[in-house]
This record gives sequence, structure tokens and C-alpha cells, in this order.
Amino acid sequence: MVYIRQWDLEALRQYKYSGVDRSLVSRYIMKPFYTHVVIKCFPMSMAPNLITLTGFSFVVINFLTLLWYNPGLDTDCPPWVYLSWAVGLFLYQTFDAVDGTQARRTRQSGPLGELFDHGVDACNTALEVLMFAGAMNLGQTWATVLALFGSALTFYVQTWDEYYTQVLTLGIISGPVEGILTLCLVYIFTAVKGGASFWHQPMMPTMGVPQIALIPDHIYNLPFTSWYLIYGGLLLLFSTVMSIMNVIDVRRKRGQSTLQPLLGLLPVAAAWTLIISYLHLNPIILNHHLVPFSLFVGVINAYSVGRMIIAHLVKMEFPYQNVLLFPLLFAVFDSAAPKMGWPWPGYLGDSTNQVAFVFGCLGLGLGVYGSFVHPFTRLHDVLTRGKARMHVSADIAHFFSPMVLWHLTAQEMPLTFIANPRRRLLPVEIPTKFSDLWLWKFGTQERAPGERVYDEDKRSPYLRANC
Repeated sequence: MVYIRQWDLEALRQYKYSGVDRSLVSRYIMKPFYTHVVIKCFPMSMAPNLITLTGFSFVVINFLTLLWYNPGLDTDCPPWVYLSWAVGLFLYQTFDAVDGTQARRTRQSGPLGELFDHGVDACNTALEVLMFAGAMNLGQTWATVLALFGSALTFYVQTWDEYYTQVLTLGIISGPVEGILTLCLVYIFTAVKGGASFWHQPMMPTMGVPQIALIPDHIYNLPFTSWYLIYGGLLLLFSTVMSIMNVIDVRRKRGQSTLQPLLGLLPVAAAWTLIISYLHLNPIILNHHLVPFSLFVGVINAYSVGRMIIAHLVKMEFPYQNVLLFPLLFAVFDSAAPKMGWPWPGYLGDSTNQVAFVFGCLGLGLGVYGSFVHPFTRLHDVLTRGKARMHVSADIAHFFSPMVLWHLTAQEMPLTFIANPRRRLLPVEIPTKFSDLWLWKFGTQERAPGERVYDEDKRSPYLRANC
């Protein structure tokens, strides 16, 4: 699938990041800490994307401990596990916050870096929701689904807001700052209390709140987990409404339609209609295989967010479609049709097929998302480095080579490409001009060793040495 057309590249070159962070914690505590302490720990030779990936690796390690000690999300873990989650999440937040600073001070910043950074954040969302569910022993229940819905919707709406306003706005209380710090405190408190079972105690009696006649028994005896979900739901409602109002206000000031942006919320509404319908129709997935299904939902959301970011970077039309919803649409129809008396055999009827379907969807989702992210991340690492060597398969280069050549020349890093017998592209240090660049179509024909793809009248030691 093609994500950026050649004629969209000019908009990519002109892109300028714009962000507003109103968080007081970020302004007076976190940013000074990042600027005066953290960034000095990273050498100038370290790529910004490597910092991002290193931070994300801490979360992946935390998630693996969750799968080992609490795969059902309903068992207490050793206290050190929760502490490691707090440390890992804080390191992720720290590394994620300084990768932009590293990019600017090493002159490697660019729009593709924003895509990569947001893509990693989107992947982290589902993992942290599952770890939060494990830290509160929510189990494989609708409570975990509700937490996943809130987290995914918040990230989607924030990106939707950025697309239509052209500004990334973080409020006084935001998920990337206060939300993550709150989650770290939850992990620490869980470790101190010896396990997640603590959160299932009634909150008001535990805190010594006296019961009065105005408080019904079922409200007075609500556990911590229920109160936390209510609190999260109110924050979700508040942040969503504020984002919608912000978009409407900006569009009205520009004299643009205020109703058209609301259509951008339809994809997430459709996705969650299918997600909830599928889980309702297949309780075995909800009660026994929610973890892999949640990962698939996280990939769906990450893919939607990534496409929105691309559209934002190059000023394309809003991406309403999501190919990963088609398998889910089929599964919902396949499960619902027999129950509604329709003449449909129900190919995924039994539990075994449904479980296989979920894992198949997860694999498909990772493959589709990987095909989306991989070329951009590889390109960004090379585009922002002076004389890096990159190997890109010919089928990827079929579309992305114009983008590579354009960006390299725009950054005053003149490179061109040649083909070698392995049908890969190799950079050759040959001066080029933007006006000389042409779209090279890679076909299936064989090329002789050392055959040049571009700039026939130049000679290069790299060509002679490697081809």
C-alpha cells in the first residue's frame, strides 16, 4: 500500500512542528530535569530514534514480566515486578521526552521523526493498559476493555485534534505527563501494598470515610478499581469534549467547516462498535484470550494514528479507512448471522477457530503495521545522517526512492543510488541536484553487476568496491 505519493513530498519538506504544552509539571519539573540532567547522559553519536526504541524496550521487558507472572491479569505478582514497571515506564517517558532534544542538537530532526515517535507511543498504549489491568487485577473482563477504550480513544482524539488544528496541544493535565506519572505511582503503591488485591477493597471504608444516609450501600462499598475507572471515564469525557471544542473553535476562526472534522471521529466509533460486538458475541475471547485481542486492538489504533500523522505531515485528506477492520467486520458478521437466523454457516463458529482467528489477526496487524512503519523509520535514520549506508529492498525502493533522493538533497547530503547483483540499492557519493532527480521504476528485469541506475557519467570508488 502506498502511503505518500511523490507529489506530496514538497509539503513534507515544508512541514514545521508546532506544539503547546500547558502542563505545569512539565514546565517546572520535568523539562528542567530533561534539559539539565538527562540529555547530558546521551552522546552526540546516539541517534534519536535509538533513544526512542531504547525507552520502548523497557516497556516491552515489563510486558514480558506481566506475561510470565500474571498472564490472566488476575494474579498478584512479586512486589519487585510492580516496581520494575514503574521504573520502566518512567524511563520510557524520559527517553521519549529527550529524543526530540537529541534530534535538534544533532541536527537530525524531521517530520519522519515525529511519525516514528508517535508510532511508538501508540504501540505503548495497549501494553500499558494491560499492565495497568495486571496491577489492579482487573482480569480478562469488560473493565480491562473499558480501560483500553479510554486509552485508545484519548490517543486517537489527540492526534485528530493535531490534524485539524496543525498544533499538538497538551493541556494542564495530559496523558503523556501527568497520566504516566500517575500510573508510575499506581505501580509503586501496588508494590508497597504487596499486590494488586489491595485495589479490590472498598475504597470508602478503607479510607475511613463514615457512611451516611445519603450514600447508598452499593456506592459506599465500591472498590478502588471501580472508582478509578469512574475517574478515568470523567477525564476521558472532559478531554474529548475539550478537543472537539478546540477543533471547532480553530476551524471557525479560519472560516472553515466546523462539522466536517467530526466525520474524522467516525472511524474510531466504527472500530469500537466492531470490537465490542465481537467480544459480546464471543465471550471465550473476552474471558480467556483478551490479551492477544487487546494487542490486536492496539495495532488497529496505532495504524489509524500513524496514517493520521502522515496525512498531517504532508497535508493529505483525512484517512478514514483502516484495512485492519475488515477481518473484524467479517468475524462479527460470521458470529452474528447464525444467531440471527440468517442462512450463513458460521465459519468461525467454535472456540478453536475463534482463538486461531484472533492470533491470525494479531499477526496480520503486526505485518500491516510493520509494512507501514519500517520504510519510514529506515528512511528517517538515513535521511538525517550525512554519509550513512542504507540497504533497501527493491520493492520498497520502487516507491520510496524518490522520497529518499528528495530528502537527501534537501538536507544538502548529496547521494544517489546504484543497483547491485543482489537487487539492493547502495548509496554512492555523487553530487546531485534536486532538479535532476527522476522517479526510477524498478521492474523485474535482471541487471548486470555494477549496472548504474542513475548518473551514468560519474565514477565512484564505492561502486567499484562493492559491485
